Amino acid sequence: MSSLDREWLEALEQMDGELKKAGLSRRDALKVLGLGGAALALPATAPRAHAASNAKGKIVIIGAGLAGITVASRLSHALSKPDITIIDGGDKVDYQPGYTLIASGVYGPNDVTYERAGLIPGGVKWIKEYVKEIDAAGNSVTTTSGQKITYDYLVVATGLVTDYSMVKGLSESDVGRNGIASIYTLPTCQKAFGQIKEFVNQGGVGLFTDPHTPIKCGGAPKKIQFLVDDYARKEGKHDKIKTIFLPNGGTMFGVKEYAEMIERLYKEKGMEWKFKHNLVAIDPASKKATFEYTYTVKGEFDEVLGEHELITQKDNVVMDYDFIHVTPPMRAPKMVKDSELSWKKGSASAGGWMELVKETLQHPVYKNVFGLGDVAGIPMGKTGGSVRKQAPVLVENLINAMEGKEPTAQYGGYTVCPLIVDYGRVAMLEFDWSATPKPSFPLDPSVPRWVYWAMKVYMLKPMTMIGMLKGYA
Repeated sequence: MSSLDREWLEALEQMDGELKKAGLSRRDALKVLGLGGAALALPATAPRAHAASNAKGKIVIIGAGLAGITVASRLSHALSKPDITIIDGGDKVDYQPGYTLIASGVYGPNDVTYERAGLIPGGVKWIKEYVKEIDAAGNSVTTTSGQKITYDYLVVATGLVTDYSMVKGLSESDVGRNGIASIYTLPTCQKAFGQIKEFVNQGGVGLFTDPHTPIKCGGAPKKIQFLVDDYARKEGKHDKIKTIFLPNGGTMFGVKEYAEMIERLYKEKGMEWKFKHNLVAIDPASKKATFEYTYTVKGEFDEVLGEHELITQKDNVVMDYDFIHVTPPMRAPKMVKDSELSWKKGSASAGGWMELVKETLQHPVYKNVFGLGDVAGIPMGKTGGSVRKQAPVLVENLINAMEGKEPTAQYGGYTVCPLIVDYGRVAMLEFDWSATPKPSFPLDPSVPRWVYWAMKVYMLKPMTMIGMLKGYA
């Protein structure tokens, strides 16, 4: 038995006790997570709730990450004669929720990296290239080698681009030295734990940024701050450090109840924060970070309204640091931004995000085109948990389109953030477009629990890499 198997069994035993206190069994927990015991045992075939559709059409999927492979698997199960081509030039698929655990010393790199060839469903054609151009009007895509591929239906699941260069003076090569860390790529998260240990040992000021763009896993900038704080406590050096969270926004979280819980935890732990600070420049040599600080001042008094006019102002604020965790600005890939599929108006247009009807995940103009995951220009939804809810909606609506029907399935904006608050406790923050808590368990979601830590470390990865990518969960 491997060490991971032993840890898994030990975690399940402890988890059973925690769940029992809440009136749940492990079977209940797996049902809530959408993963049955059979799925954990790697079944040979996926269950089908309905007879497979006889609809025909050539489906092209751009991107063979979590979103793309999940859709390919579900379509393979749902169509009697699937004609699916998936395009992606990379050899590996990373379990990206594990990046934070690598950066905090819980996982190693081998715990999150998988060969793409072993994950793409049988019968699905894989073109091992990247897409350079999308011609939605012409129903085709062009790869970097110049190969033109036509389609009847297109699924865009490209993910997003982490663009460190949007911060003046910073490149990804700077991350991992001079006190700069980041958890958003596999190379950078592997270097993060070394920077964290050096900071804790030497002491000083640690800054944690959250940019002006949408990002994947919106809770991650706070997770890593919580973990650094707790690591310093465990090492007996908490009094040597000060950590400050510097988000561009004006609240800790988009759900009021969760924002209040996070602020309470920050106060309890002695962690600081300053809202409306967007990192715009960094000097790695001098360890200085420049933030654009946005604030309002009172203008002239308006006699009609009976109040002062509020004027927005922006100033640059320079802060010294000993350690800085950079959450890079993020955007859609160029071939999406430059295509007819991206938003051309509104806030989503700046990042080139894909325009979609948020409920159906269908493009409003090109009705044979669908999208999901990080590239989707919809509120929230840039998490693996969101993809789990988006994929069945997209597949049902895509098959409806193939059968000449209107899309009927709707995505409600479900998003989940397993917010790590220390080594051993996680708050499972679930919500949707209503911006209210939507817990799956009959437990107070604002209370961090060990059982959620066990799920985060041991259960969510098999649910993703087995359940989702095989089309079971």
